[in-house]
Amino acid sequence: MSGLSHVDPSGAVRMVDVGDKPASRRRAVAAAEVRMAPETARQLRELPKGDALTTAQLAGIMAAKRTSELIPLCHPLPLTNIGVSVEVDDAVVRISAVAETTAQTGVEMEALTAATVAALTVYDMAKAIDKSMVIAEVRLVEKTKR
Repeated sequence: MSGLSHVDPSGAVRMVDVGDKPASRRRAVAAAEVRMAPETARQLRELPKGDALTTAQLAGIMAAKRTSELIPLCHPLPLTNIGVSVEVDDAVVRISAVAETTAQTGVEMEALTAATVAALTVYDMAKAIDKSMVIAEVRLVEKTKR
């Protein structure tokens, strides 16, 4: 590791200058999990359309679009695609978020923000019935540039 990208040689924080970089097609995939009691997962699976999972999906998409407002040194990016999927298994909700752009810098923060906010939304929607839920495994799965 050559050093922190958002810290200058004197130790001050800075926005990375990407002005000389050519624009390229970029894609990032992030994931998150919300671990819960099996009964909570069952109740989430049985909800009708327009439910907590759709709300979480939309929250993730909206959050990706606002990443530069939430993370102080992120560049605002012209996102060309954001996708969030939310799947419920026996005792976990698995979230996957994809962000794409053609720009001078990557979209991993947008994908991570989408996955995290979707997880927070699932947590918020189910917290009344499950006090033991845990948001876990928030991670960057893939990052590509062409």
